[in-house]
Amino acid sequence: MSKRAVLEVIALDADDATAARNGGADRLELVTDMAADGLTPTRETFAEIRAAVDIPLRVMLRLADGFAAGGPRQVDELVGRARAMRAEGAEEFVFGFLDPDGTPDLVTVERLVAELDGCRWTFHRAIDRAVDRDTLRKELADMPGLDTYLTAGSPAGVDDGMPTLLAEADAANRAEAGYGHHILVGGGLRLGHLPQLLTAGIDGFHIGSAARPDGWDAPVSATAVREWREALDAPRGQDG
Repeated sequence: MSKRAVLEVIALDADDATAARNGGADRLELVTDMAADGLTPTRETFAEIRAAVDIPLRVMLRLADGFAAGGPRQVDELVGRARAMRAEGAEEFVFGFLDPDGTPDLVTVERLVAELDGCRWTFHRAIDRAVDRDTLRKELADMPGLDTYLTAGSPAGVDDGMPTLLAEADAANRAEAGYGHHILVGGGLRLGHLPQLLTAGIDGFHIGSAARPDGWDAPVSATAVREWREALDAPRGQDG
């Protein structure tokens, strides 16, 4: 039988986390300030969510909108936030930064990786803004703890990125260098995309607004998450 696809849901607070878990989410991405596309939450919020649910939590490490880490002071603050989250009990993270030329900001990434000391982490949608995705993957291939890329295949979302996602899934299936990490698709993802992605062998999916039919000012809907869980499970069940 095929393994169950991973469904990750964005959570802003403990109520979101509980609804997502009840709907069938496998993992949560914890953020604050979605107006800035998701920043690092407070230690208190992490603690409240950790107390509310027992599924894996990936904590965003990001201080400002965009995909630049900022200057030395901002990077120091980011490393401090990572240290504080580790002290609070966080074990999984999400981050990704680019230099102005669109190449990976290896200095910042390496500082965070050293601070996290083996914790698992996702390189998020900064890959969709990279000047060369293949080169980025190869440069990050041996980073300790990196196990996932969150990607839409394009800055514009999954509609535009589908050819890239399918090509990268094929490269992963062929075990090409740099493609051994889990592909987690998110960014304009719709239920209608799932059959093609599942058929290609992609088994990781990330939703934010899709879990909130009434918008970001409303909480996660367990019913909406359940619809995704059932859509993901159905094709797998048919595979036998």
